[in-house]
Amino acid sequence: MDSAALHQSELFRWVILPVLIFSARVVDVSIGTLRIMFLARSRRLLAPLLGFFEVMIWLLAISQIFKHLDNVMCYLAYGGGYAMGSFVGIYIEGKLALGMQVVRIITRKDASALIAHLKAAGYGLTVLNGEGVTGPVKVVFTVIQRKRLAELSEIIRRFNPGAFLSIEDVRLAEEAKFPPYPEEKAVLDRGASATKA
Repeated sequence: MDSAALHQSELFRWVILPVLIFSARVVDVSIGTLRIMFLARSRRLLAPLLGFFEVMIWLLAISQIFKHLDNVMCYLAYGGGYAMGSFVGIYIEGKLALGMQVVRIITRKDASALIAHLKAAGYGLTVLNGEGVTGPVKVVFTVIQRKRLAELSEIIRRFNPGAFLSIEDVRLAEEAKFPPYPEEKAVLDRGASATKA
């Protein structure tokens, strides 16, 4: 074997192969994280499809590990790819923000302005009177699309800065009323203006 081929072989063995294994693990663990998210949200067609690609990529990566059992860089790449894949999968899941959440707002302050604003904005609400440690409280329940959580939190902080929030994922919600997105609201407003004219 000439020196150029030997050098290329060593480059592949100690650099290129570990990078490929690392990349494969990032992709398959990210897919696995998304698959679990889709399973939890009853996406019955998408979860098995992702599972197929997850396992195929994993098989390719692990087969390379078994072919190069004496290469410690492959082991490090495999473990590092798993860790990075977990991070990437969680990041993607957060950006997708699929599903719904129930938000419980508990406040000692007068919540009438907050309730009026949320109703006007199109949020479906359930309001209860409650008793806290320090006295009477208002408990406001609403189910929202997960991607609207930051918007709702900002509204709550503006009207009732000291309110206690409790948030949980919802698997299924029927007859839920959601506020329109800004672009949907503009279309609805144009339609209402045209009807009046």
